[in-house]
Formats: sequence, C-alpha cells, structure tokens
Amino acid sequence: MTDETIPTDGDLFALPRNLPRPEDDGGARHLLGARVPHVLLRSTSGNLVDLARASEGLAVFFVYPATIAPPAVIPGEWSAVPGARGCTIQNVGFRDAFPELTKMGCAVFGVSGQGQIDPREGLREQVELRERLALPFDLLNDSAFELADSLRLPTFVVHLRNPVVEFHGRTTRFALQGRRLLKRLTFVARDGRIEKVFYPVFPPDQNPRQVLDHLRTRPRGSLENPGTVNGSTASPGRGPGGTGGVPDPPSEG
Repeated sequence: MTDETIPTDGDLFALPRNLPRPEDDGGARHLLGARVPHVLLRSTSGNLVDLARASEGLAVFFVYPATIAPPAVIPGEWSAVPGARGCTIQNVGFRDAFPELTKMGCAVFGVSGQGQIDPREGLREQVELRERLALPFDLLNDSAFELADSLRLPTFVVHLRNPVVEFHGRTTRFALQGRRLLKRLTFVARDGRIEKVFYPVFPPDQNPRQVLDHLRTRPRGSLENPGTVNGSTASPGRGPGGTGGVPDPPSEG
C-alpha cells in the first residue's frame, strides 16, 4: 500500500475505503493477565491519574498514535501506514459508547504519546480534542512513554518519504514526521489486571463496539484464554511477580 493508492485528504471523521489492515506482529501477546502498573499520567482534567488505581474496578484504555486538529491535512502516505489512521474517529466512537459503558460500570481513558518535544503542547492538543469533540472521559498523556515502557507496548516511528504535502492550495509539513508513537491498542482491565487485549485494532471506529461486546459476554472476574489475543495464538510468559510477562509492581509502604 503506497501513498499513491490513498490520496491526501482532510476529513478527520471518515476512513478511506482502501485503508490497509494492520497485521498482528505479536507486540501485545505478553499483556493478557498482566498487572496494570503504578504509572502516573497527566490527564486532560489537569490531574495525575494512577493507572493501577484506575484499574482497581473495571476500565478500558484505548491507546492511539496521535490526533491532529483542523484544518487537517492527512497525507496519503500516513493513511497507508497500517493502523495509523483513525484516531479522531476512534475517540468519537468511545464518546458515543460512553453512556452504555458507564452503565456497565466501566471507566474509559484514551492514551496517546503525542508531545515528545514538548509534553505540555501534547497535553494541550489532547485538551483541544476533548473540548472540540465533547468527550466525556479523560485523555492521558504518555509522551515520556512511562506506560509504554512499563507494559512494553508496541510503538513505531513516523518516516514518510514525502512529509511535505500540498492540499487545496496549501503546502504543509506533516507534524508527526520523525516522532515515535504508540501503536493502536485497547485493553480492558478489571481488579488491577488486563483481562482482554484488542490488537491490532481494525477498523478503529468499530473498536468501541468490540469492547461492549466483550463486556456483555464475559463473566465478572474471568480472563480470556491466556493463549489468545484478539483471536491469535500467544504464549504469555510469567513475570517474577505474576502472569503475563510483566512483573507485579513492588508493594507500597
């Protein structure tokens, strides 16, 4: 899939018909059953969120690469990167699913690593998105990759061959060029551990419905077969403090 296949466009609320499907590269196979770490991330409400404490009940965390604000110029080459396109529309989907998720007792958090050059700017971008889309949940900023490194989440670096694009008479350099970003991934945590992983996530606008389907069909306190992640076979390791290949955090106090 190349940028010649998908044209440059500016519609943040639509997905190209020929959007490439990402393949499972095994980057999330160690997560099922892992304990959510005590990582503090700044939120769009201005406070620090301890992810371990946020996972003591039932919570969904949808991890996405980055969003851009309008007037948007989305290079075709970016859309051709499997799994890259669709962050805004995924946020909209979780906004629309929020009332039903809340009825199920599920907290919702979006997580992005945007803002590596200036974390304050990355958080401002997330605040802008939350206000523009009227999101009823917090977005968390992981520009220092604390959560990503703690859970060994998959990432990628943006290397477009032609980061300078023309669209409707404007010449724009793609702002995400050269950035390390989180790959799109969603996990459901209950009682402090990850019970379900969606990876790869495709299409991104259907991910909230997938989460709802999982919550409707899984009994409380159960884990999916630890040998599968989103339908693919896995062999989770065992960390020194628990299952899932990620060690349990040390006891506090």
